[in-house]
Amino acid sequence: MSSSAEAESAAAAATERFQRHDSLYGDAEKVTNGKHHGSGDSWARTLMLAFQSIGVVYGDIGTSPLYVYSSTFPDGIRHPDDLLGVLSLILYTLILIPMLKYVFVVLHANDNGDGGTFALYSLISRYAKIRMIPDQQSEDATVSNYRVEAASSRLRRAQWLKEKLESSNAAKIGLFTITILGTSMVMGDGTLTPAISVEVVWISVAILFLLFSVQRFGTDKVGYSFAPIISVWFVLIAGTGMYNLAAHDATVLRAFNPMYIVDYFRRNGKEAWVSLGGAVLCITGTEAMFADLGHFNIRAIQISFTCILFPSVALCYMGQAAYLRKFPENVVDTFYKSIPVAMFWPAFLVAILAAIIASQAMLSGAFAILSKALSLGCFPRVEVVHTSSKYAGQVYLPEVNLLIGVASVAVTLGFQTTANIGNAYGICVVTVFSITTHLLAVVMLLVWRAQPALSAAFYAVFGLVEFLYLSSILSKFAEGGYLPFCFSLVLMALMAAWHYVHVLRYWYELDHAVPAAELAAVLARRDVRRVPGVGLLYSELVQGIPPVFPRLVDKIPSVHAVFVFVSIKHLPIPRVAAPERFIFRRVGPVDHRVFRCVARYGYTDPMEGHREFAAFLLDRLKTFVQEEAAFASTTSGSSAAVAVAEEEQRLIDAEAERGVVYLMGEATVTAAAGSSLLKRVVVNNVYGFLRKNLRGESHKALSIPKDQLLRVGITYEI
Repeated sequence: MSSSAEAESAAAAATERFQRHDSLYGDAEKVTNGKHHGSGDSWARTLMLAFQSIGVVYGDIGTSPLYVYSSTFPDGIRHPDDLLGVLSLILYTLILIPMLKYVFVVLHANDNGDGGTFALYSLISRYAKIRMIPDQQSEDATVSNYRVEAASSRLRRAQWLKEKLESSNAAKIGLFTITILGTSMVMGDGTLTPAISVEVVWISVAILFLLFSVQRFGTDKVGYSFAPIISVWFVLIAGTGMYNLAAHDATVLRAFNPMYIVDYFRRNGKEAWVSLGGAVLCITGTEAMFADLGHFNIRAIQISFTCILFPSVALCYMGQAAYLRKFPENVVDTFYKSIPVAMFWPAFLVAILAAIIASQAMLSGAFAILSKALSLGCFPRVEVVHTSSKYAGQVYLPEVNLLIGVASVAVTLGFQTTANIGNAYGICVVTVFSITTHLLAVVMLLVWRAQPALSAAFYAVFGLVEFLYLSSILSKFAEGGYLPFCFSLVLMALMAAWHYVHVLRYWYELDHAVPAAELAAVLARRDVRRVPGVGLLYSELVQGIPPVFPRLVDKIPSVHAVFVFVSIKHLPIPRVAAPERFIFRRVGPVDHRVFRCVARYGYTDPMEGHREFAAFLLDRLKTFVQEEAAFASTTSGSSAAVAVAEEEQRLIDAEAERGVVYLMGEATVTAAAGSSLLKRVVVNNVYGFLRKNLRGESHKALSIPKDQLLRVGITYEI
């Protein structure tokens, strides 16, 4: 092909890209930045991250020796060898779930370096169109941050699974349901962790008030100072474990023989099965390794777990078992009774500090996961405060903090003992494990394209183990297990109701979008004046003109000299690079000076302030005008378009100097006539209550000052 022909072909492709009605939609999915925190780190950096992760990730699982034996033997130890059976159970539970499952498998199912339940969901949604809002297109596959290799190009079974997921509403709803269930259980975990970590009730309540009152300051300034404290804690429990082994009964090392587990179940039958609900508390906080992955990297988590966490807690549990072999009557307060007298008060102080840090880790995880859910339209709008300029995932949600704080104090005062709290706590922990197993099995087949036998083996082994633990915990439903169940049901119902109406609202706006011809007719009306300045009209639609625009012009027959329809689009990826933030298209002829813009964010990206946002948007708009003119010039062979573009750029600068006005539709959503009773309750009552009582006003989320905001009311009957 000649060079002139190649130029013509390129120009034609460019022209098509700028003129095709859905090109903005497709290009809005295309970003090139795929780098995440921790990728390509040196060994020195990895070791530093491993040290830092000790304080951020392992506070919860590291403090579990405070209450595991008391929760496993609430009625005392009946047979000396029961200790060996439970110790063996603890050791192999630590090896099987945190080490084999999470450290060596789950961590690799990250979403561009980020982990958690919603990260798995977004990873699956990039390979199959499972999200219920219709904002996915075939162009999704070209996004390098979540660019995927088509499953059909390699394995027929992956393509078959993809088609089944995309064609089944039940599968879509099922995946979404277990995802929000996992989120709800993490919230329950965040509620129960502070309550279970300190033995004395009044100390717990005092710590809770302190803990939740300082959340607004963020963890960025103090987060990594936790690592030395938790490191001291691990040295303390490892040293105490070795002391107890030497001083009391080193023969408990026989518990590495798994036959002691078999003997324990033969000897105790149903009671051994019930005790699984206490033993599983040895792995509470395991999910933090995955949820907080975005702050570190896989290798750092693997090093810190295998070299620091596992040896320390294993020695502690073995030492406690050695002590209890000689003093079984002290099982209710095993940890403090097993500490040498001279070390009691230092150990008590470090234990309190470690418990506070454990609570902080789970709260940070809950905030981060809910911020992701919020950005994907799965949680009511609440205020999100970014507490770190270094890590986008470190956020603070005031309303959520208040909710968890009140619930945690109520749990502490209501349940009193760690054994009772543990009955509730275990349900949260094991449910999250089980949900991760289900989602990961889908990832293995759809994303990793693993052999079905391997995926089935993974699902069978870990699914069976987690089912046994969950069945045991559910047997204590009436003894506290009902608490997280009811808590999660309420939270799930609120999230599901919000998402349901969010989807219906999006479909309504899409179905009632204004055609381009009608927009031209509106602008051509004699009573419509073009006023100085820049107007930014916000809408959720990434294509088409929102139905609120004609109503705006009817009420105020004027349109700003430069007018931009702005859509905030959250991609199912952690981050979008700033240079790739905005995508533009022109609406109508050049003299209209009306544009469409999609501002793209990952689910951990913070929103800019209104001034920075507007300045950046207008700067990129001028770049778009220049690029558009260059393409037109290449196509026509004339430089006239370039001169027009330069004039338009000067006009944009001049109008920006005259001021930017933000316009926003305030839609009141009501159930359409003839709707069922359930739909009327969800839409009119539940959704209306959440929107009214939470900080759901969009201008607050976008940091728009009231004196620059013009809101237009409109009612949607959905």
